[in-house]
Amino acid sequence: MARITVEDCIERVANRFELVMLAAQRARDISAGAPLTVDRDNDKNSVVALREIAEGTIDLDHLRYELIYGLRRYVEAEPEEPQDLEQELEALLPTGEFGMEQSETLPPLPEGESYAEFDVTDRD
Repeated sequence: MARITVEDCIERVANRFELVMLAAQRARDISAGAPLTVDRDNDKNSVVALREIAEGTIDLDHLRYELIYGLRRYVEAEPEEPQDLEQELEALLPTGEFGMEQSETLPPLPEGESYAEFDVTDRD
């Protein structure tokens, strides 16, 4: 069994607390079935993880990302499927506004007048 010490790993990861967190994450990855980058030599996952860090055979930035991602409490929701355009409009337009339902048409005007004459931008 190869002896691994913190001094062997401290050259790669300067902070001892970060080293422990990264080694624990790598040991969890190994337990989950991640491929080894060094020979196991009948060592436990935590020792293998420290040996991998000391030898520089794993990407520490990716390991940091996995660690942070695994500790997040907020999980992003998947975006909803876009609805049909008619369904979106029905959801946005209120019914019964101005005494009219969406399916109703405008009442007829007297002869000589048109709806184009009315300015709908000056509402109070």
